[in-house]
Amino acid sequence: MNELNILALSGSLRAQSHNTALLHAARTLIPGGPAIDIDDDLGRLPLYNQDLDSGTPPVPVAEFRARIAVADALLIATPEHNASVPAALKNAIDWASTAPEGLLRGKPVAIVGASPGPFGSVRAQLALRQILAAVGAEVVVKPEVTVFHCDTRFTGERRLSDPYTADLLRELLDALSRKIHPYTAAK
Repeated sequence: MNELNILALSGSLRAQSHNTALLHAARTLIPGGPAIDIDDDLGRLPLYNQDLDSGTPPVPVAEFRARIAVADALLIATPEHNASVPAALKNAIDWASTAPEGLLRGKPVAIVGASPGPFGSVRAQLALRQILAAVGAEVVVKPEVTVFHCDTRFTGERRLSDPYTADLLRELLDALSRKIHPYTAAK
């Protein structure tokens, strides 16, 4: 079996983001499992503009697309902004989905999200699932990992301290790994 590579995207641009911390926690939960490469800087991508989406897109876009192209799967952590996905995350998906190769079509994707509110990121995840379905991504359906009251589930150093959340995250990573296998066989 080839070593699997998961590209993890944080939809939050905040330096002290619980969503980025959730991705770092994912790295520690699967020792010996797929490598998780965290891209927590979607803010470097220019706003999507079809005029710029040419054979030579802006350098940050080309680099971002290259990272997605070599990844076996994506793990996306999204906060909730105005009952939907943050603009930076939607922008990144726009750049990835319009690539000539259709980078997200058939790509296995798992979604997580954290929020200090009582609903976690459930509405953002619902919107993200709809967006990913529209571009043909293969989204993991269960388990749903919506970390509500996230400020109580992490230590002051942004380390995951809630065993229930850790168990759900492990289950999601296992489900994502199972979804990757048919994809990697076709590579």
